Amino acid sequence: MKTIKVENITKSYGKVKALQYINLTVNKGEIFGLIGPDGAGKTSLIRILVTLILPDSGDAYVMDKHVIKEYKKIREIIGYMPQRFSLYMDLSVEENLQFYANIFGATIKENYSLIEPIYKQIEPFKKRKAGELSGGMKQKLALSCALIHKPQVLFLDEPTTSVDAVSRVEFWEMLHNYKKEGITIFVSTPYMDEAWQCDKLAFIKNGSILSVSTPNDILDNYPLNVFEIKYENLAELITFLNKHLAGAIVARFGTTLHCSSDKTEREMRELLYNFEHVQVRVIKPTIEDSFLLLSQDK
Repeated sequence: MKTIKVENITKSYGKVKALQYINLTVNKGEIFGLIGPDGAGKTSLIRILVTLILPDSGDAYVMDKHVIKEYKKIREIIGYMPQRFSLYMDLSVEENLQFYANIFGATIKENYSLIEPIYKQIEPFKKRKAGELSGGMKQKLALSCALIHKPQVLFLDEPTTSVDAVSRVEFWEMLHNYKKEGITIFVSTPYMDEAWQCDKLAFIKNGSILSVSTPNDILDNYPLNVFEIKYENLAELITFLNKHLAGAIVARFGTTLHCSSDKTEREMRELLYNFEHVQVRVIKPTIEDSFLLLSQDK
């Protein structure tokens, strides 16, 4: 049995096609990442899977339950942490947690062991109103509330945006611990570096799935050479490469350029011979390089 199954799902908002014939499956116990830029369709797909909005066409199942026909059963077995903090700002940390436990007919005591690693970090502030918490603490409270009824599947919509780097690392460590508890995790993110935290991932752009694979398989099957190029005038270099390398993918990565091409290192050095002090080296492709290639192909 597939924990999540999506078949030809479409969704439009007026003339905007948010999702275009989405197909994917998620196995039990996986951390499945949905990775793409803002506006790619990540939130729309998650909101369909957690039964908050209806698709225009297609079918989707969570634990073999249809998202439309059996939406009430799905809501009993999933946890959901939306992109924006959606708990009650005027309730305390403790009151929010108790409220969500009551909704699902659970108690904090019976499932406390599941949330203890997170909740103990915010328990000293349990009397503080949720609206007065820092971003990292809000994140931990929201995750605690999503887990308090011990769901079989956990949906997280960009949970690490607007969170500091340390909190991001801690958050992923917690997700891996919940995977060990047998919880299937479906998480969306705009951060390409978080792809390595996932067992399997799907790239999505403009409402279409570009690829579904493991991070290692995506990089192992990268068909081009990737050159890291350093030069004082990157704008000039970008213009030159786009003009002289048909089909190459040229993108700025911080203070360097990545150029994906079928050229050899020798051919690339000869091409850039007239650029004084240019530095060229072949590097392994990154997840970002793969996404750019797939985007171009699409």
